[in-house]
Amino acid sequence: MFKNVFFIFLVVVGLSSCYRPERDCKAYKTGSFLFTYEVGDSVKTGKFVRGAEYSVDYYEGKIDSASIRWFNDCEFILQDINSKTAIHYKIVSTTDSSYTFQYNKAVKDINKELVVRTGTAYKTN
Repeated sequence: MFKNVFFIFLVVVGLSSCYRPERDCKAYKTGSFLFTYEVGDSVKTGKFVRGAEYSVDYYEGKIDSASIRWFNDCEFILQDINSKTAIHYKIVSTTDSSYTFQYNKAVKDINKELVVRTGTAYKTN
């Protein structure tokens, strides 16, 4: 009896460790998107339009543009055209209308801890 229970336990653990979230990143390389972000205690909504080479962000009445460099279907760097600040993005999961991503500074400051944040973008077209 103990052997059967142990075997079932191993099978369940083995199968659950193989779970990987769905990622259809190609569906999110271009398009119009909405996302929420935090500023202090406030949650705000922004919009961006991403083409093959550029992304245009609309937030807090401002417009910001960045160039895009894709590493693979799920990872890219956005480099702000004006300030040259670069942010690394990684799509970690997708649904039929959104994707969840992690992002952090592309160039690490050796004197500061690397902060990785998470967000979700919703495709509007």
